[in-house]
Amino acid sequence: MDVILVPGFWLDASSWSGVTPALVEAGHRVHPLTLPGLESRDAPRAGIGLQDHVDFVAQVVDRFDEPVVLVGHSGGGAVIHGVADARPDRIARAVYVDSGPPGEGEPINDGLPDDGGEIPLPPWDAFEEADLIDLDDALRAEFEARAIPQPKGVAVDGIRLTHERRFDVPATVIACEFPSQVLRDAMAAGEPWVGELARIKDLELVDLPTGHWPQFTRPKELGAAIVQALRDR
Repeated sequence: MDVILVPGFWLDASSWSGVTPALVEAGHRVHPLTLPGLESRDAPRAGIGLQDHVDFVAQVVDRFDEPVVLVGHSGGGAVIHGVADARPDRIARAVYVDSGPPGEGEPINDGLPDDGGEIPLPPWDAFEEADLIDLDDALRAEFEARAIPQPKGVAVDGIRLTHERRFDVPATVIACEFPSQVLRDAMAAGEPWVGELARIKDLELVDLPTGHWPQFTRPKELGAAIVQALRDR
């Protein structure tokens, strides 16, 4: 299958390099993306919002004759959910890597400190301890070296959702920071933060215990988990 890989904040297509070998070995065709404004540290970011990223990925989806798989890490999860809403017939499965689908009008993260129209990578002490599990000093240095400021609009814009058929798109959540049982319990309790997730008709939850960036801390295992999510698809 054609698998489109959508990175989270501060990252470009190269962030998936440790994950793609498992997918290629399994016979899939991989398409890691660099989203608008993330091309380089000098790229223009003013005026780029969440819908621009959704539209960009939707245009990539439109290039393929057959339905594709979307994989979104962190903030990329909101992007692929927006595409599932816009192109429900074109998505064979959505895979959320330590992320999930936001509800109508919700931003990805409107609390990150910005520098004008962009959001630089914050210092590590700004993150929760669970985010940083397995992200040792060498991996942190690698992350810092590749980090690109995120367009502010992508973080603060509320997502626009219009089609109920987005809930027909099969989905897998790969839970990293906390066990998938937390999601199950929250959905059973009707908690609002998982309201959109609970409405997906074909939902699979799997565990990959590590921090928020498994593409760095456990890339081979993440690749294997994505391959497993696509079994028999």
